[in-house]
Amino acid sequence: MFDLVYPVESAPLFPQRSVDAPGAQGRPLPLDEMLPLVKPSGLVYGRAERAWCHGDAEGRQHLHPVVHLQLIDPLGRFYLQKRSSRCSLWPGLWDGAVGGHVTYGEQILEALRREAAEEIGLVNFTPVFVDSYVYEERELITTFALIGHPELHPSNAEVSEGRWWTQEEIEAGRRKLTPGFLNEYALLRNALLALI
Repeated sequence: MFDLVYPVESAPLFPQRSVDAPGAQGRPLPLDEMLPLVKPSGLVYGRAERAWCHGDAEGRQHLHPVVHLQLIDPLGRFYLQKRSSRCSLWPGLWDGAVGGHVTYGEQILEALRREAAEEIGLVNFTPVFVDSYVYEERELITTFALIGHPELHPSNAEVSEGRWWTQEEIEAGRRKLTPGFLNEYALLRNALLALI
């Protein structure tokens, strides 16, 4: 696992704009609305709003860090969360237990713990690092696993429900699952199951 390497001074804001620009209201955006722009090594070279990271004016996407947590029980079942209908991306589809963006200034594990608490009410856990990889040339994903049956409290704001899925159910229910989860499941399934 690696940590993000932030510059000593605040990283440049992308797209380049003045705090006096229309809509800036004379001040920069709060850091919790900013994502770090990174190289695949984890070196932070800039910061930008989430929407811009996912597609700038020319439609280009920009690499930014994301964390995932896969929950697996001793029987090899995966805990999946159903994304809330309020989610802007893939509403109503099933996804891995936890997933979210690292905000500017956070480290990988800080973001993982924040997202786990926000999405499924999971606190006080010790995740196992599984892998880091670049997804669709826009997300630097760091995936962790947790084996067992922790007490979970899914958030109604981000997660409408959660349940354990067998591997057979995952294979049969592919149309109900997010593309991101399906990609990670294909990529890391063997490494994840080797942990049980």
